Amino acid sequence: MKTTLSLKPAEARKNWVLIDAEGLVLGRLAVVIAQMLRGKHKPQFTPHVDCGDHIVVVNARKVVVTGKKAEQSLFYYHTGYAGGIKSRSIGQRLASEHPERVVEKAVERMITRGPLQRAQMRHLYVYADGEHPHAGQQPAPLDVGAMNSKNRRV
Repeated sequence: MKTTLSLKPAEARKNWVLIDAEGLVLGRLAVVIAQMLRGKHKPQFTPHVDCGDHIVVVNARKVVVTGKKAEQSLFYYHTGYAGGIKSRSIGQRLASEHPERVVEKAVERMITRGPLQRAQMRHLYVYADGEHPHAGQQPAPLDVGAMNSKNRRV
């Protein structure tokens, strides 16, 4: 009799992956990160278990958006006061003090919402520049640009 194996949380093997986002297209990068955070690239993927990897993204400031999205695509937020809806473009957010939040939001919106999403998002580490404090974990580099020619814009 053949049975489908269901992974238990204690059996999940989590690897560390390093991705350099310089020159990569934002949406295509976010898809790769979301799939790896969920664990969909592993043969023992189980939908209700956090079996994805730890992802370290560096150079988030240098991510690229195609077309006119840098000026036309807006992020909305609310101040909490009446009539306090505000917006900023992706270009403004990438030039701001926290450009890593653009990558984090793109990935967050690609993962199914709920408690499992929050647990998986805790394994995403995004840094605006090329340095990160996770050298002790020895993350394996992943070249997202080499996966598909459309992933990289120069």
